[in-house]
Amino acid sequence: MRKLMELASVIVAAFCFSTTEVAAQTTVHHVRPGETFWTIAKSYNVSLLELQRINQKQSDVLFVGETLRIPQPISQADKDLLARLVHAEAKGEPFAGKVAVATVVLNRVDHPNFPNTIRQVIYERSGGYYAFTPVQNGEINKPADREAYRAVEEAIAFRGLGSGSLYFYNPKTAKSEWIRSRQVTVIIGNHVFAK
Repeated sequence: MRKLMELASVIVAAFCFSTTEVAAQTTVHHVRPGETFWTIAKSYNVSLLELQRINQKQSDVLFVGETLRIPQPISQADKDLLARLVHAEAKGEPFAGKVAVATVVLNRVDHPNFPNTIRQVIYERSGGYYAFTPVQNGEINKPADREAYRAVEEAIAFRGLGSGSLYFYNPKTAKSEWIRSRQVTVIIGNHVFAK
């Protein structure tokens, strides 16, 4: 009987610790009038799809006062790095093109054929070459502008939506026949996006 009581105490203690730990790591949000999944996802810099998934929502219906769990956001360091890449790759491109460049990086993070973090995707090397020219030529180290940061926030909120672009290139400067053989998903400004 004593062993049974000790075992029960251990189980209760483990349960209390694990629920406290989960509660400490989870941010909650109480839905206010006029809010949508989109506005909540944007305000927390998280993916709209991930917000719906973590809350087991199949529709866009929200109720005032409802409690939502908020997924872990992307770190500020990763957002800064991604914004610098967007700024270097899409300078002079329309805002939608900047969002699409950031989306390519996020799509790669989520795809099994690429590394699992934003930093690893941006600094990935293949055949002795970096995946992104600004890493090779040092432009990645220059500060990003406000529009690049806004594009990153938009891409994070839209994460998982869209056409699944994994690549982009400028057809005027791209020399690779392989990249030109990829299925085109969209053309924005001077960039062709493909998968």
